[in-house]
Amino acid sequence: MRIAKIVGYLKPIGPIVVGISLGFTLSLLSVSWVDDICDPSWKGHYIEEISSKEDLKATRKSNSFLLEDDDDEDIQPRIITYKPIQQQGEAKRPFRSKYASTELGIRDNLFVGVLTSKNTINTLGVSVNHTISHHLGSVVFFTGMNSHKTPHGMQVVTHGDERPVWNMYQTIKYILEHYIDEYNWFYLAQDDTYTQADRVKALVPHLSMNLMLYMGSPEEFIGGEMQDRYCYGGFGYLISRPLLLRLNDFLENCRDGILTTRPDEWLGRCIIENTNTNCVDEYKGLHYDRFEMGKNSDLSKEQSDQFKTILTVHPVSDPEQMYRLHKYFTEIELQKSYQEIEKLQAEIKNFSAIAFEGNRSGMWPIGVNPPFEPKTRFEVLKWEYFTEDTIYLCLDGSPKCELQGIDKMDVADVIDIAMGELNKKYKPVLHLKKQKLINGYRRFDPTRGMEYMLDLQMEVVTQKGRSRSITKRVQLVRPLSNLEIIPMPYVTEATKVFIILPLAKDDTDQVKPFLEEYASNALQKKENVGLTVLFIYDLFQAQHVQQNDIFANAKAQITKYERKFPGLKVPWISVKTDNPSQIKFMDLISKKHPVGTLFFTATVNTVVNTEFLNRCRMNSISNWQVFFPIHFQDFNPDIAYHGQDRPVTIDLVRDAGHFDRNAFAEACFYNSDYMATRTHMAADLQENEDLLETLDIYEMFVKYSSLHVFRAIEPALHQKHVHQTCNPHLSEDIYHRCIQSNLEGLGTRPQLAMVLFEQEQGNST
Repeated sequence: MRIAKIVGYLKPIGPIVVGISLGFTLSLLSVSWVDDICDPSWKGHYIEEISSKEDLKATRKSNSFLLEDDDDEDIQPRIITYKPIQQQGEAKRPFRSKYASTELGIRDNLFVGVLTSKNTINTLGVSVNHTISHHLGSVVFFTGMNSHKTPHGMQVVTHGDERPVWNMYQTIKYILEHYIDEYNWFYLAQDDTYTQADRVKALVPHLSMNLMLYMGSPEEFIGGEMQDRYCYGGFGYLISRPLLLRLNDFLENCRDGILTTRPDEWLGRCIIENTNTNCVDEYKGLHYDRFEMGKNSDLSKEQSDQFKTILTVHPVSDPEQMYRLHKYFTEIELQKSYQEIEKLQAEIKNFSAIAFEGNRSGMWPIGVNPPFEPKTRFEVLKWEYFTEDTIYLCLDGSPKCELQGIDKMDVADVIDIAMGELNKKYKPVLHLKKQKLINGYRRFDPTRGMEYMLDLQMEVVTQKGRSRSITKRVQLVRPLSNLEIIPMPYVTEATKVFIILPLAKDDTDQVKPFLEEYASNALQKKENVGLTVLFIYDLFQAQHVQQNDIFANAKAQITKYERKFPGLKVPWISVKTDNPSQIKFMDLISKKHPVGTLFFTATVNTVVNTEFLNRCRMNSISNWQVFFPIHFQDFNPDIAYHGQDRPVTIDLVRDAGHFDRNAFAEACFYNSDYMATRTHMAADLQENEDLLETLDIYEMFVKYSSLHVFRAIEPALHQKHVHQTCNPHLSEDIYHRCIQSNLEGLGTRPQLAMVLFEQEQGNST
C-alpha cells in the first residue's frame, strides 16, 4: 500500500523527471570536444601568434571543456593586438575624388560622337554642333585630318588618317581609353545626320545600363553573305557600355581583318562576330524611329504620329537644311510643351474649385509663385510708372527720363502680348485695336518675376462693323524662368595673385596704411601674393623728379618693408602722363609679366585680405571669366556719425556704408585674357585712337571679349571713405560714374536730411 501510494505521488511528475534527464543527456552529447575559438575574427590572430606546443597548451586552457593536468599553472589572460602589415617605402596618401559621383562610380547616361572630315567640319559639323550641343552634355567630333581653321567651341579629336574604316577604329579605341568609365551609353552619328537630341536623351534612361544592346537602323551586309544585321551609320546608332567593353578584347583582330571600306559595316561585322549581338530597332516597346530625307521631301506634309517620334533624319545635304529641320522639330516640341502646360493648368483649376478656400486657393497665373508679402514697410515693393515714351523715377535718381533701349522694347512687347491675349479671349465676337497706353505700372517681384498693370485705350469692333472706344485694365506677369547651372572649369586656391597698385599725387598719404594692411594680411600670413606699384607723374612732376620726388616717402616705405621681410621684392614702375588710363597702364604691366599671371588691380584704399584673395582666385578663370568685385564703401563719418562717437570697427550695415556700384577700378583677370581682348580691340583702335582714354578695363572686356564678365558684391572688400579725384579728360560715362560715386558715398538720405535740417536751423537763428 505504501509503495502504491508513493508511485501515485510520482506518477504526475514522472514525465518531467524523464524530460530533464533526457535534456541533460542530449546537451552533453552536443558539446564539441575540439579546441575552437568562439570569435572567428580572433581565429586568424591565434594561428599567426602561436607556434610552440607550450603556447598551444596555454590557449587550450581557455576552453572550459578541456581537462588538463592539475600541475599546469593557472590560465593568464592574453590580449592579441592588431599589427598592421608594414609596407615597403613611404605610405601612399589616400586618393579622394574631385566629385562624389566619381567616388561612388556614378556615370553619365549618354556620350555623343560625331564622325566628320576636314571638308565638312566647318559646314555640316558646325551646324550639328549648334543643333545638339546645348541639349547634350558631351559632344566630341572625330576626324581624320585637321582643317585649316578649327571651329571655335567644338571639341575635335584628330586621328591623322582620312581612311573611313581607320577613322572608325581609332574613334572606338579613343572612346574606350577616355570615356568608357564615364558613360553608360554611346551614340555615334555622321555629320550629315540630324539628331533630335531631346528624344535620344529621353530614350536612354528607359534602357538598362547592363544590356548588351546595339540599336539603330538594321541593314543587310553587302552581298548578303551574312544573315545578321548591322546598324547603318547614316541614321546613327546606340551602343551600350557592356558591349563596348566586350568588344575591347577583339578590336585589334577586327582591324587586321578589314573586309570592307564602309566604317559602319566594319563595326557591325566586328560586333556580330565577337559578341553575337545584332542591330535592332526595337527593344521591349522602345523604337528607334528614323526618317530618310528625299530630294523633294516636304516636312510640312508629314503629320503622322510616327513622324513626331523620329530620332534622326538622313541625309542632310547642307547646313541650311539642318537648321530648317531643327526649327521644324523644335516647333513640334514647343507645341507639345504648351499642350502639357494647358492640361496642367486645367487640372490645377479643377482641384482649386474643391479646395477649402475655393477658387481663392488657386494662384494667378496658375503654376506661378504667389506675390511677395512684405513683413515690414521697408520690404514693400515699389511700382514704376511709365508711358510708351517716358518712365518716371529713373536709375540715376531723376524724376523723369526717356524710355529707351531694352526698357522700351520691354514695354512694347508687353503691350503686344496684352492685345494678343485680349483678342484671343474675345474673338470672333469682338476685335480689339490698340489706340494708346494711358497708364503703365511695373514692379519686380523676386518670388515670381516682373509684374505689369496696363490701362489700355482700345477700339472695339463687332462682327457687324460697329465700333467704340473703351478703356480696360489688364495685368500681366513675366515669370522667372528656370535657373540654369552653368558648368565651370576647375580652379584652385594655389594661384599666385599679383596686385597692381597705381599711385597718383593725391594717394601718397594713404601708402603707409595700405602697406601696413598688406603686411599684416598677406606677408605675415605668407600668402601667395606679389605687389607691383605704378607711380604716375604728370609732365611737370616728371621734369622735377630729381629735385622734388613726390613719391619719395612712398618709395622709402616700400624699402622699409623689403628690409623687414627677407626675400620680399616690390618692383615699381614710373610713368608720366597727363591723361591716366587703366588700359595704358595695363599695357605696360602686361608686357612685364608671364601670360599665365593672375592680376588684381587695386586702389590705395583697398584692404587686401585672405578671404578676398581666395575669392579672386576662384572667380577668375583663364579663357572663361573675369571678376569685377563691388566693394563696401564707408559713408563720410562726419555725416554718418554726426554728433556721435565714431566706432572703432565699422560693420557692413545700411547706415555705415554702401556697396559702390559705380566703382570699377578693382578687377581680377588673367594676363592671357587681357592680351587676347586687347588684340580684338586693335581694329577699332586704328579708327579711334581715343579708345585707350575713353574706355576702362571693364568696358573693354564687355565690348571686345567673349568671356563671362562676373560682377558681384564682395563683403570681404572693404574701403574707408575717400573723396575721389575725377579726371574730366576721361570719357563722359567714366567721369559721371566717378561723380555719382562721390555723391552716393556721403551718406543715406535721412543722414543728409538731418545735416541740412541742422544747417537750416542754425541759419534761421
